[in-house]
Amino acid sequence: MNMQPARHALGDVKLSCRNVWKIYGAKPDSFFDSGKGDLGADAAASAHAQKIRDAQHIVASANVSFDVRVGEIFVIMGLSGSGKSTMVRCLSRLVEPTAGEILLDGENLLKANKQELIDYRRHKMGMVFQNFGLMPHLNVLDNVAFPLELQGIGLKERRAKAQEMVELVGLGGREASFPRQLSGGQQQRVGIARSLAVEPELWFLDEPFSALDPLIRRQMQDEFLRLQRELHKSIVFITHDFLEALRIADRMAIMRNGEVVQIGRPVDLILNPADDYVREFTSDVPWEMVLTAGDIADPHRTFTKGMGHINHDVTVGSLLPYLADHEAGVMVRDEDGKDMGALNARAVVKALAAGVPDAAEVED
Repeated sequence: MNMQPARHALGDVKLSCRNVWKIYGAKPDSFFDSGKGDLGADAAASAHAQKIRDAQHIVASANVSFDVRVGEIFVIMGLSGSGKSTMVRCLSRLVEPTAGEILLDGENLLKANKQELIDYRRHKMGMVFQNFGLMPHLNVLDNVAFPLELQGIGLKERRAKAQEMVELVGLGGREASFPRQLSGGQQQRVGIARSLAVEPELWFLDEPFSALDPLIRRQMQDEFLRLQRELHKSIVFITHDFLEALRIADRMAIMRNGEVVQIGRPVDLILNPADDYVREFTSDVPWEMVLTAGDIADPHRTFTKGMGHINHDVTVGSLLPYLADHEAGVMVRDEDGKDMGALNARAVVKALAAGVPDAAEVED
């Protein structure tokens, strides 16, 4: 029994964001020595951020630190004004950070000169934003091929590569169409294909599906996950939608007022929220969407007759129909394919019950 493919193992750190600040105001650089944003403890950073606000400056990002591993989907989320979109723009230097370090493969991007930065963006980074940014006078194929043209790649080669990307996102047959002739979901697919044409090592997506209708949005999430299973990109994905983050994130960071409140797997944030702000984000999330077989597998239970096998990252919700008809339950395999424990319907009910705040009183 294998209800869905396991996610691939993550690699070494690809991108490291260290103590990054972005301050808007008359003298943003005056609050730091030599561009260093590391102030030690989180409390010290929060106090420093308040000092900057008291000086009539805007703190868009405050002491933000996280790592993104090779092949990881790292989601940054928060409410409007939390600093999440500013952060992704700092990572690509579309917005210049005030202090801190951003390391790509160990190289500090903040020390790159103009030409080096152009090379990074043209060869190592892909970017997709909420507004699709397609050029209305170019058809689908030429829109996708445009970044390759900027690289100086010849017409035949770039069109061949663009055709490959068009096929990858499921738009074969629409190569000659112009943006005005496409639906919103199709336009976003073109934007995704264009960002992938340069074969980026690092992929930034800033709320790419938020302008789409709910059904199309879910289809695009499915398409995104399909592409990731095939391409294994290192991804920073921005969203304000916790359910979207649950579907796609390997790990996630929640931001508030420019600061990172908590980082972890979605299940970690739900089971152990750092504060009421995180708890509010997660309060309405159905636990069966979050808990996986690996989260509740009993390592002391061994394989018995009648058991199926399941990958550790399969959600409990998708397991319920099987468990309803198979009393023996399932043996859970880890990412290396080794048995890590078993679970049955009773274990699932017990785990889900832990997420019910007001349990019903039942008389014996």
